Amino acid sequence: MAGGWARDGAVSEQIEASISDELARLKARRGPQGESLTHCAECEEPIPEARRVAIPGVKLCIDCQQERDSVQAQRGGINRRGSKDSQLK
Repeated sequence: MAGGWARDGAVSEQIEASISDELARLKARRGPQGESLTHCAECEEPIPEARRVAIPGVKLCIDCQQERDSVQAQRGGINRRGSKDSQLK
């Protein structure tokens, strides 16, 4: 049952779309996979063997990874599919 001007099932579709977006974002953050590099992809410094063993598929040294992690990616709110709340912001 929809309320107001929304069609039937619109709320469920919005919730499912928000969940799908969040799951896709989490899968993208899953981390490195595959074979680790011996040298950093950004600064060419050697990556310690202990790091390569601990994180399979690592591509960055600790310093470069910390720099990348410190930059926070902006992301929209969870309820952003044309709802009245998102239009008021």
